Amino acid sequence: MAFRRNQCVSVLLTLVVSASAAGARVQATQENQQSATGTIRGAVTALHQEQQRPLEGIQVELKGGDGDSQPAVATITDSEGRYEFSKLPQDKYTLRVNQQGFKPFAQSILLGANQMSVLDISLILDTVVENVEVKEQTTSVSSESSSPASTVNNAQLETLPLAQQKFRDALPLVPGVIRGLDGKLSVRGTSENQGMLEVDSAKTVDPVTGSFSIPVPIDAIQTVTVDKTPFSAENGGFSGGLTRIETIPPPSDWFYKVKDFNVSLRGKNDHFVGVSQATPRVSFGGPIGGRKLNFSEVFEYDVRRDPVRGLVWPHNEIKTQGFNSFTRIQAILSPRHLLSADINVFPLRTEFANISALVPQIASSDYNQKGVSAGISDLHSFNSGALLNIAVRYTRFDSNAHGQGSADMVINPEGWSGNFFDSWTRAANQFEAYPTFQFAPKKWLGRHELKIGADVTHRSYSGNSLSHPVQLLRQDGTLAEEIRFTNNGPLNASATDVEEFIQDQWTCNEHLAISLGGRFTSETVGRVAAFAPRLGVAYSPGNNQKTIFRVGAGLFYDHVSLLEASFARNPMRALSVFDETGNPIGTPILYYNAYVGNGTGPLSSRVQSAPNSSPRSFVGDIEIDRQLWSAATLRVSWLYSQTRDLFIVNPVPDVFGSDGLLGLFNTGTVNYHEFEATLHFRPVRHADLNISYVWSRTRGDLNTVSNIFLQFEQPVIRPNVSGILPSDIPNRVVSWGTFHLPWSLTVNPVVDVHTGFPYSNVDVMQNYAGLPNGQRFPAFFSFDAQIYRDFRLHLPFTEHGSRHKVRVGLYSINLTNHGNFHDVYNNDASPFFGKFTGFQRRVDGFILSFGD
Repeated sequence: MAFRRNQCVSVLLTLVVSASAAGARVQATQENQQSATGTIRGAVTALHQEQQRPLEGIQVELKGGDGDSQPAVATITDSEGRYEFSKLPQDKYTLRVNQQGFKPFAQSILLGANQMSVLDISLILDTVVENVEVKEQTTSVSSESSSPASTVNNAQLETLPLAQQKFRDALPLVPGVIRGLDGKLSVRGTSENQGMLEVDSAKTVDPVTGSFSIPVPIDAIQTVTVDKTPFSAENGGFSGGLTRIETIPPPSDWFYKVKDFNVSLRGKNDHFVGVSQATPRVSFGGPIGGRKLNFSEVFEYDVRRDPVRGLVWPHNEIKTQGFNSFTRIQAILSPRHLLSADINVFPLRTEFANISALVPQIASSDYNQKGVSAGISDLHSFNSGALLNIAVRYTRFDSNAHGQGSADMVINPEGWSGNFFDSWTRAANQFEAYPTFQFAPKKWLGRHELKIGADVTHRSYSGNSLSHPVQLLRQDGTLAEEIRFTNNGPLNASATDVEEFIQDQWTCNEHLAISLGGRFTSETVGRVAAFAPRLGVAYSPGNNQKTIFRVGAGLFYDHVSLLEASFARNPMRALSVFDETGNPIGTPILYYNAYVGNGTGPLSSRVQSAPNSSPRSFVGDIEIDRQLWSAATLRVSWLYSQTRDLFIVNPVPDVFGSDGLLGLFNTGTVNYHEFEATLHFRPVRHADLNISYVWSRTRGDLNTVSNIFLQFEQPVIRPNVSGILPSDIPNRVVSWGTFHLPWSLTVNPVVDVHTGFPYSNVDVMQNYAGLPNGQRFPAFFSFDAQIYRDFRLHLPFTEHGSRHKVRVGLYSINLTNHGNFHDVYNNDASPFFGKFTGFQRRVDGFILSFGD
């Protein structure tokens, strides 16, 4: 049986592919074998668009002898996918390929004296749940990770029915990933800004908030991996889940693709009223001056008019316009020295970004962003098998938000009116340097693969925030409360984080592998020093190795976001309360913004200039993978996560005499429990089906910075309470698959059923009326599907005429038009109290793409 390698090794292989896809052959044979005359060679390919295509930059490992008697050597495939090991003595060898996004490959070869053995390797694309599949090739448990991640590859991003062709829309297919009613992602019970998004191993998030706001075109993506338990010490700087994107290396042959170039028009009363959607995507690339320098360009343009049910046309649309350009270049400086660079440009403009059935366009906020992220990676391979990679990345991220005017914002029991109260601008910079060194494998009580590295990140931003009054009205229209703002001024913050790690993948024998490591963190804003140990174990009993037991545990330390570091500079709130006749009750209460440290004594004595701590989480996981029969694999797991020292926002009255304190406390907690059962099987020959059931329980503090300030600041900040979190979904079943039908048709269905999202009832003053998040929306059900067919074109006077293809198809989101409500009248003073509204409508579309 074959197993996937430890997470650390998977990241190593990813780095190799990312930097060496132009293809350079690297041989690490043993020169001291004077009598070695045998050769093993071949080519590595993968099935792509019904054709076998060579794979560049794939690391192929060769190990001779039995057990650990000889060290492994490695080479990298060239531009034609070829590899070669020469000067080999007569022996029995094992050839392995463990490449992220593909199923692991392993095969034994008996090489005789003066013999040449040719072995071509055809890799098979992986799927979301096939990462846990017990493979049929022969290999040891050493290549299996103690915390396998879930991967979506490029082909699935292309063929799965997604509301938008964005990688964010594919993430909820992974068990344990939830997209809330506000559009924010939750992994392992934590919000996305507590997690981390890495693109080619570099941090790629908003430097101020930590949100996944930097897009990557799906045509530039090779794999998207979600790791709920990233126990490798190589991973850090977050307390939630880890999402990794590996981009497609530039090709050695010229190619081009044009996708989604059809325009969707909107009709109303038998007349066209404008463009509903236009999302053309173009990608091309190839060699520049031979095969030593290759490049690729992916460009997508996005124009959308997304209607919101519950509002009246034409004032019911979220309008989006922008583009995303991703350029990548790779150069072969020598057979052992590879250099790659990329640049990502991503301007975006969104009008009426937060409208809903209860928030009309006039009361909404616009959101705009623009930026660039550029990186360089330098990889050097040594004869011993060691690898040195040095990567640097710079990100510039500018964003702003503003309402539709300067009128006071009005909140009444039936929704919002007036103009949104808050506007802000931010100009942020982030610089990251990330050197790593992979030692050659060592022998001591087994096989050790040791890796060390550092991660230095500097973040800074400047901006401003301006807020105007908010009025809370009773049902009869009288004023109940007014919130005014003072100290509208500049915002700025900066932070430097230095992290070092050491990680060892220890293969004890063919049944047992241990992953052990630690990560040390030092922050200029936050913890001065913190150490995070990690441990993972994979064990496969018996000789057939159809069952794998995994257990892991580790500590994770998050960064302090710049939004939290500059909290005290936000506009201050002054609250005035009025009786039913319109007369004020008492004097206005001013709330000062401040960070409050831990300790004893009055709150006023614990005010500090900046946070001196950062969130941390403990994660433990137990998992069993079992091959039920040749076409079915079952995964059963239990996960527990405990996050502490989260930053929460809490208003406290009468701290400074009659004035209060809007404090930023680092006392927040989140506790998450999850049981998962996932079955992957092939019901018929040309079909794959994945079914997952997840039970989870999420409890914690409700006033986290993410819930209060992201994406837009809440107009009313209630006192913090602990209870059911907005992402709590006790029961969920998600299933998706691929079915090949007659007439060359392919259909990809997705079914998602889960408990309704929680919500809270409130009173006129927006205080909780009853148990916070004690109510729930009706159960969610969505059946999405995409069906398509590829047509081959034979164009004259073209080099690859038979490779051209046109894809034609249809897709439908929420095919049954099930009433998945988005909003509810939750104010107990409203005559519509308890009524659900704004359900997500069915969306149909046409697929038309052309390319190689």
